[in-house]
Amino acid sequence: MSASPAVTLHTVCGLQELSEHGARGVSHVLSLLDPGTPEPAVFAAYAAHRRTTLYFHDCLGPGPDRVPPEPGDIARILAFGRDLDGAGHLLVHCHYGLSRSTAALLILFAAAEPAAEPDALVAKLHALREPAWPNTRMVGFADDLLGRGGGLTAAVRRLHARQLRVRPQLAEILRAHDRGPEVDAALALPEEAYLPAGVKTPSFQT
Repeated sequence: MSASPAVTLHTVCGLQELSEHGARGVSHVLSLLDPGTPEPAVFAAYAAHRRTTLYFHDCLGPGPDRVPPEPGDIARILAFGRDLDGAGHLLVHCHYGLSRSTAALLILFAAAEPAAEPDALVAKLHALREPAWPNTRMVGFADDLLGRGGGLTAAVRRLHARQLRVRPQLAEILRAHDRGPEVDAALALPEEAYLPAGVKTPSFQT
């Protein structure tokens, strides 16, 4: 992939928001859906575009009725990025636009900008999708495939910690969905590791 993104506009969203983007000149779509989910009918109203669909659950590992993301899925996301051609508008979506899709877009950013610092890439993602909570299983595989030595995962942990400061209620919700390891890793970070210098926020208990 080239050192700069092949597309000039990026959108990340959930299924319920897809209808809002049909007239925005979307040229490329990456869909990340639960296995068994039908292709969204709303894409029939979009102008001609190139779309790739991957099927796996938003989880951190295998379990009953769960198909986790695997290295092959991340390789396909990277291949999708290499096939982007010309200036256009990339839309990445999953069910809610918070975890799988934000992880995928971060992975695409990291591949397109190999010299960029992980925290800068995460900040770019956060600016596009403020409540982003990237799936760390996906990001960990990307760290390996891109040779980033865990840098993306560490930056995502810092984002998770900031999100828990803003939305402490997320901890209980995420634990209920078997995302406790992400919560624990974020809460284990010292405050100075993820907040700008001089910024202090009240502590909370989960």
